[in-house]
Amino acid sequence: MSLRHALLGLLSDRPASGYDLLKLFETSLANVWPATQSQIYTELTKLAGTGLITVAAEGPRGRKEYAITDEGLAELRYWLTGTRPQRSTRSDVLLRVFFLGVLTPEQARGYLAELIEMSDQGHEDLRRLMESVDWDDDDLSAYGRIALEYGLRFNAMRREWAEWAAGQIK
Repeated sequence: MSLRHALLGLLSDRPASGYDLLKLFETSLANVWPATQSQIYTELTKLAGTGLITVAAEGPRGRKEYAITDEGLAELRYWLTGTRPQRSTRSDVLLRVFFLGVLTPEQARGYLAELIEMSDQGHEDLRRLMESVDWDDDDLSAYGRIALEYGLRFNAMRREWAEWAAGQIK
């Protein structure tokens, strides 16, 4: 996935300014695809330059509202149906697990205890997010809730796995 497709996806729901998109990232996509303000604005300029989005309105202080074009919607649909998701091959968490043998058993269990805490915190953050969002009946809300549920289940699985792994250390 790329920031390009994340922005096209958000704009497929409705036109938005760069600021609006940044806030949407913070309340929806940050858990799956974080982005900074400068990354978002840089990518919006690139998307507008390639014709995948257009400036639909301009406001005070240079505020621009962007809208997806037909070409942008076609690109988003192609990315969703014509490309395969890339399997994530890097995991800082699991790379460390491979080398826990260089630590004392207490230190290794301590690392896994930190993963349990991280999982609990991630689960709590997502639960608070779920309660704070004003969910609509639109597609972004419906599929956003599905993605949020993935995050909740992932954190629960990682916690359960870390507890099991800690029990494996002799």
